[in-house]
Amino acid sequence: MLRASISLLALPLLWAGTVTAQTALPSSFNKAKLDSLLTVLDAKHKLAGSLQLTQNGQVVYSRAIGPEQPNVPATTATRYRIGSISKTFTATIIMQLVEEGKLKLNAPIATWFPDLPNASTITVDQLLHHRSGLGDFTRDPAYVQYMTQPKTQAELLALIRARPVEFEPGARYDYNNSNYVLLGYVVEKVTRQPYAQALQKRITGKLGLKNTYYGGRLNSQQHEAASFVWDGATWQIQRETDMSIPGGAGAITSTPADLTRFLEGLFAGKLVKPATLQQMQVMQDGYGVGMRIVPFGNQQSYGHFGSIDGYRSALTYFPADKLTVAYCGNGSSPDYTLSDLLVGTLSIYFNKPYRLPDFNAPKIEAADLTALVGNYASTQMPLKINVTANGTTLMAQATGQSAFPLTAKSRTTFVYDAAGLTMEFDAAARTFMLHQGANHFLFTRQ
Repeated sequence: MLRASISLLALPLLWAGTVTAQTALPSSFNKAKLDSLLTVLDAKHKLAGSLQLTQNGQVVYSRAIGPEQPNVPATTATRYRIGSISKTFTATIIMQLVEEGKLKLNAPIATWFPDLPNASTITVDQLLHHRSGLGDFTRDPAYVQYMTQPKTQAELLALIRARPVEFEPGARYDYNNSNYVLLGYVVEKVTRQPYAQALQKRITGKLGLKNTYYGGRLNSQQHEAASFVWDGATWQIQRETDMSIPGGAGAITSTPADLTRFLEGLFAGKLVKPATLQQMQVMQDGYGVGMRIVPFGNQQSYGHFGSIDGYRSALTYFPADKLTVAYCGNGSSPDYTLSDLLVGTLSIYFNKPYRLPDFNAPKIEAADLTALVGNYASTQMPLKINVTANGTTLMAQATGQSAFPLTAKSRTTFVYDAAGLTMEFDAAARTFMLHQGANHFLFTRQ
């Protein structure tokens, strides 16, 4: 379902003094290490998809792994459904229409959808920022029953109208696919063109994106990827959402190469004026106009994530480094996520401490972790670390930071590869040693 499309990439750094901001040059990028990461992910069936990095408009890395279709390997030309990255395209078209004076951000949606709840008070701007309060039709339990069947605009409007209102317009943020489905319809009504034609005229045609378009039924002859999940033995093909449903919220098909050109074109002023781009980057509760801030350590980028069926995608741009990262995926496994891939990719690109994941870790039972959990403190650094167990996974959470999972190297040694951390426990002494780079800290359970 589209609802799962947003997750923030945040790298937990236990000790800020050990990491500094760094502007990477292409010559410092360890391509062989990133290749090794994708090789192990491919060999262990952790992800299937295509990754591209560009720096200052030049491709510095491009590789595809896994299947395109059953028994057909993916290539860098494989086309993928990108899910909610479509929202960035839709938001860009809306802002073009605002620039042209054909649309106002404060226009009430009653102009086009008078029968929707609160239509006279919900504005286009609130749709863009997910602040409309409308119910999300993809949260309806019945969604999974009809998602593979075509729906008309009238049918989808009826589904949105039937959902309970979540809050008064503008009261708060709530990520919601109904908002961008409606914005896709606004594009059609204002331009008097189908969304697919408006997309081609206003974005893909301008930038020469020949592999980006409004999707339809999957066409293997056009190198469109099916989506899969690894079941422990084979890649299992997933159900296919009918593209009449996600519309402007998630119906676009693309490639990492085209996605990088799109975001570079947007930030280069080829699609909207600089003042409009700045307006799109202003965050309200963490969400701007079709984009959000994606932090990595001390660095900041702007982009979006996507999820539909078995597809997972990410697109983000670091203005200070002129670095664009695009990933289109069509296969995943339960124990390795898109965020894991991005942390590894960015750590390697920016030359941060990072160990390649080891999927041959020893088998850990829940009972093995009991003696390790507790609150730990150190006389050598101000942070405290709370160690907990989630089933057979050991979790760590530093003061003021989010919890993150640790990977077992043995029954007493655990690592967090994304931050280059190793924690060596001595259950009898009620301590662990924390190693990060050249730093070593002793923590004692309180």
